[in-house]
Amino acid sequence: MIIGKTSFNENQLPDGPKDPPLFQLINWITRPLEYLDDCTDKYGDIFTMRLLGFPPLVLIANPQGIKDIFTLDGQYFDATHTNKNGGGRLIMGDNSLILMEGPRHERERKLLMPPFHGEKVKSYAKSIREITEKVASLWKIDQSFLARDIAQEITLKVIMQVLFGFSEGEKCERLRSLIAHWLHMTSSPLRLSFIFLKPLQVDLGPWSPWGNFIRTKQKIYDLFQAEIDDKRNHPEKLGNDILSLMLSATDSEGQSMSDEQLKDEIITLLSAGHETTANGLAWGFYWLVKNPSIKEKLSQEINSLGKNPDPIEISRLPYLTAVCQEILRLYPIVEVTLPRFAKQDIEIMGRCFKAGTTLMPSIYSVHHREDLYPNSKQFKPERFLERQYTSYEFIPFGGGVRMCLGHALAMLEIKLVIATIISKYNLELADNKPIKPIRRSATIVPSNGVPLVVTGFR
Repeated sequence: MIIGKTSFNENQLPDGPKDPPLFQLINWITRPLEYLDDCTDKYGDIFTMRLLGFPPLVLIANPQGIKDIFTLDGQYFDATHTNKNGGGRLIMGDNSLILMEGPRHERERKLLMPPFHGEKVKSYAKSIREITEKVASLWKIDQSFLARDIAQEITLKVIMQVLFGFSEGEKCERLRSLIAHWLHMTSSPLRLSFIFLKPLQVDLGPWSPWGNFIRTKQKIYDLFQAEIDDKRNHPEKLGNDILSLMLSATDSEGQSMSDEQLKDEIITLLSAGHETTANGLAWGFYWLVKNPSIKEKLSQEINSLGKNPDPIEISRLPYLTAVCQEILRLYPIVEVTLPRFAKQDIEIMGRCFKAGTTLMPSIYSVHHREDLYPNSKQFKPERFLERQYTSYEFIPFGGGVRMCLGHALAMLEIKLVIATIISKYNLELADNKPIKPIRRSATIVPSNGVPLVVTGFR
C-alpha cells in the first residue's frame, strides 16, 4: 500500500540488534544464518540491521510483508540502488540485467526470458544428464572427492553448453580455465576487498589484484566477442544455445542486443548461474547421504521409470521435486533477496516506511518459520508433499520482477544431476567431521565442501 508523506524518521524503524555497526557486520559476514536466527528469536519477523558502511536494512521474514514487497516490486522499489556504484557493476558491467531498473529492466528481461522458460529449458535436459554421466563415469570404488568440486565441474560444463553450445574441446577448456579463475577471484569477501576498494584499484601489473582482475575480465570478454562474431558472421552456426537465441532476439521496436550488452549479460549468467547451482547440489548430496532412508526412497522412485528414462519424466517425479525443494529451503543458496530501496513513502505489514528506506526479505528466515515448517532444522522432503506453499512462503529464487531469471533451469539441473548420480552410485561421507554453513561471497556454502567416497555402483 502506498501512503502519503509522513513525519517518519529513522528511529521509527523496527527494533533490531543494538551492537555497534562493526560488530553487526562481522556477525553478518562470519555467521549469517545463526545471526538471522538470533535476530528473529529476539525481534520477531521484522527487524532492522545496521551494518557498517550500509544504510539501515529492514529485514522481513513474514509472508504477508514479503507479498507486499513483491507485489509492489519494480514500480515502487529500486533493487539496484545499493549496487549502482559498487562491486556488482565492476563484475557484471553496465549492461547487466541485475543492475537495470524501470523500463530498461523490463525490456532486457523480456529479451532474455525465452531461453529460460518452457520448451527451451526442456531442451537442455538431455545435455545436463549426459554431462553428469560423463563426469561420474570416471569414478572408481573407494575414490573420494569433494561434492562441491564435482558439482562445480558439472555446472560449469552445463552452463557453457547451455550458453555457447559446447562443453568440450580446446576452445571450451580455454574459456573454462579463465572463467574458473575469474570466479575464484570474485568469490571471497577478502579477495573482493582487494579488488574493489578504490585505493587498491591501481594496475601494478598482471600479478597485482587489480591488474589480474582487469586482464582476466578482458581475456574473457575477448573470447565472448570471438563467439559473438563467429555466430554473427556464420548464421548457420546459430543453434539452440542461449547466445544464439540472444543474438536472434529483438524487442518490440525490432532492436537487437549490442555486443556490449551480450557480453555483460553472459558474464552475469555465468556468475549467477554456475556456482550458485553447484552449492545447492553440494548441500543436496550432503543431506541425502546423511539420510539414507530418504536416499533409498528417492532411488526407488527414479528406478521405477525403468532404464534410460526421459530426463523430463525424471524432473516431474514428485518425491524428487520435494527433495530438491527441501534442499533449497533448509540452506537456501543466498540467505536474503536483493535489497529494495523504497522510492516513496510506503506501508508494509501495517508499518509506515519513509522513502529511502531499504527493505530486504529474508529467504532463510521465512524458510525457518516454525508455523510454516515445523522442526525447520530437520531435512524432511515430505513437508512439500503434505502442503502447497505460496510464492511468499517458499522463495529460494526470490520473487517479484527480480525473481531469478534462470530459476527453472537451475531447478531442472539440480533435479537431473541428483537423480543421475543417486540412481547409479552409492555415496557416503568420507569423514564424520561436522559440516556447517559458511559465507562465500554472497552465497551460503558447506564449510568443507562435503567430502564423499564412492562405495559401490548400482
